[in-house]
Amino acid sequence: MLKWYICKMARRKTQTIFENIEVIDAGARGKTVAKAPDGRVIFLTNTVPGDIVDVKTGKKRKAYFEGTAIKFHKYSEKRTEPVCEHFEHCGGCKWQNMKYEHQLAYKENEVKNNLIRIGHLDLPKITPILGCENIFFYRNKMEFSFSNSRWLTVEEINSTEDINDRNACGFHISGMWDKILDVKKCHLQEDPSNEIRNFIKNFGIENGLEFYNPREQSGLLRTIMLRISSTGEIMVVIQFFKEDVKKRESLLNALSFEFPQITSLQYVINGKGNDTLYDQNIILFKGRDHIFEEMEGLKFKIGPKSFYQTNSAQAYELYKITRDFAGLTGNEVVYDFYTGTGTIAQFVAKNAKKVIGVESVTDAIKDAKINAQFNNITNVEFYAGDMKDVFNDSFIKKHGQPDVIITDPPRDGMHKNVVAKMLEISPKKIVYVSCNSATQARDLSLMKDHYNIVKTQAVDMFPQTHHVENVVLLELK
Repeated sequence: MLKWYICKMARRKTQTIFENIEVIDAGARGKTVAKAPDGRVIFLTNTVPGDIVDVKTGKKRKAYFEGTAIKFHKYSEKRTEPVCEHFEHCGGCKWQNMKYEHQLAYKENEVKNNLIRIGHLDLPKITPILGCENIFFYRNKMEFSFSNSRWLTVEEINSTEDINDRNACGFHISGMWDKILDVKKCHLQEDPSNEIRNFIKNFGIENGLEFYNPREQSGLLRTIMLRISSTGEIMVVIQFFKEDVKKRESLLNALSFEFPQITSLQYVINGKGNDTLYDQNIILFKGRDHIFEEMEGLKFKIGPKSFYQTNSAQAYELYKITRDFAGLTGNEVVYDFYTGTGTIAQFVAKNAKKVIGVESVTDAIKDAKINAQFNNITNVEFYAGDMKDVFNDSFIKKHGQPDVIITDPPRDGMHKNVVAKMLEISPKKIVYVSCNSATQARDLSLMKDHYNIVKTQAVDMFPQTHHVENVVLLELK
């Protein structure tokens, strides 16, 4: 029997307890969904569809609650045991407690629902989502942060014992910008990722290299970036808050000695308030200033600031679907919007007459041009600029009417002016690759009077998370 009651908390906050609530669905941003007795939605963070739980609410809105399960009456059959010891606290792999086949089903359903509910689109038969062969250790890039004031568990906070070990190297706790979860083993990147991170952390502790304090803006060790390419090449970039030649060189020399397989060892001195590297001078300590990714015989030069799909193996599957949807015969002019470092443009170039790539990030376009030269691809051109400004009549006059447009925008989707211009020139085909099916649905709704949706294909790029890519083929009516 469903029960609910209200309890008063400190600071006059009122929380509601709902008993014997069934979790019925998985929602956006990795949350699960239940229904309160009054019909309002409850968004939960620590459950799996099929669980029956008691819920304590936090935020209360007119149409919904946000809550946490405080007691489990029945565990869902969709559950599985998380493999990571940090699962409960990390928040990075929110679906690791759900069997993979169910992760895929909910991702596929989310894409379908967004296209229908938001876009009001007529869809063809939905092709089953393409799952990932490797559901752990699939990321080619990871970033870790240091802190001298790590996040503490409830047990540690309540303990009467002194806590001397406060250094951490790991991930930011969600909603706590200054707290870092100390990570012993992460299941997202293959070895030697964990060995390298733990070596740097332990060396820092043993040799008095101060860990960063974001509140005080002090310390030495700040962040680590680790890239491991599909070719096995390794890049390590260590960010120091200040220069200390003796300590810096002792760490870098020790790291290169312990891991001689590192292809590129680099560092940066960043004394800014934020730790972004894109405006920083990155200095090579040993090896090359880049590594290589490889896909179907094409090589892509990857530097510390380069963008590349984070799951190399699944990116290959995504690009093959994109190329297949485009259906190129060798005679087409192709526009590749939001081209990044030009990976898709170069991947489809051998099947096209000409490919024109556009990207707003200047450094990405520089990488794209270098990679095209390196791969001896002569039928691609790349331009830097904001899509809504670059994509105009003079651009089309210069490069020709596109037969196919491939677009892979960021999570916010395409600017309405870009959509309007695409409709104005009306290419025969549009292949829309999206990492956010909600904004994809919004954009497609603006095109539905002019284009038919012929194919859709969801692709899981990030197992254990709620994120999903989707590819849609549009053909002119």
